[in-house]
Amino acid sequence: MKLFRFNGGRIGIAQGGDAYDITDALGIDTAMWPPVQMVQLIADFDARMRGIETHAGTRRIDLSQVRLEVPIEWPNKLLAYPVNYVKHGLEMNSKNRADRNGFFLKANSSLSGPNDPIVLPELPGREIHHECEVGIVIGKGGRNISRADAYAHVFGYACLIDMVVRGNEERVMRKSYDTFCPFGPWIVTADEIPDPANLQARLWVNGELRQDANTRDLIVDIPEMIEIASRVATLHPGDIIATGTPEGVGPVQRGDRVRIAIDHIGEMTLEVR
Repeated sequence: MKLFRFNGGRIGIAQGGDAYDITDALGIDTAMWPPVQMVQLIADFDARMRGIETHAGTRRIDLSQVRLEVPIEWPNKLLAYPVNYVKHGLEMNSKNRADRNGFFLKANSSLSGPNDPIVLPELPGREIHHECEVGIVIGKGGRNISRADAYAHVFGYACLIDMVVRGNEERVMRKSYDTFCPFGPWIVTADEIPDPANLQARLWVNGELRQDANTRDLIVDIPEMIEIASRVATLHPGDIIATGTPEGVGPVQRGDRVRIAIDHIGEMTLEVR
């Protein structure tokens, strides 16, 4: 199942060839502040989704005719792992590694959706790079989650681009500009992913393939990411974890088009402004 936001915060699902607007059936207030509607749905997903497709308030929609938005706008946490592929460490000449340095945080306000542009800040002389990653969405919260139990805490997966200004400032600052975390185009529930440890992720800039790697080559794999993060901070439903980028990172400029595609998850193409 795909879970998505569209047209001003409405919530929909897609399964097989059918898509439905479930906003009214669930009694969701799209104007609620803070905008945690999707987080609340993920937290109580099984109970709230029973019989949803036959509910009187459920409406069939044409997915191609709606404007998709960032699936989660207000997570409790947005975590990311640095240098989580050996070849990326080599290309950056970095001594950092995810198994040594752990995770860092990006500002939640950096999240943007599949139809939003990547907006570059005015930083003359600075390079701004793309980083192709898999986004992991937590479904069942917890602290001190074991590796063996980690996948039971995953709700689903999405495409994620971790944009970054290269330089000497703190990593969190350089990665937290608005629109620096495109995420989407939807969340694919975990049961739809045959093997999270074998996902091919690719990224193109203006049609040129720049990144092409598989989650089997991660230094810290998905279960260990969840284990490490939950030792430090309680994970909550809707939290997002970015897996780290493979080799092939590079600069983008205004006018570029960046496309990301991940097997079994989806793809999105973004304009750079």
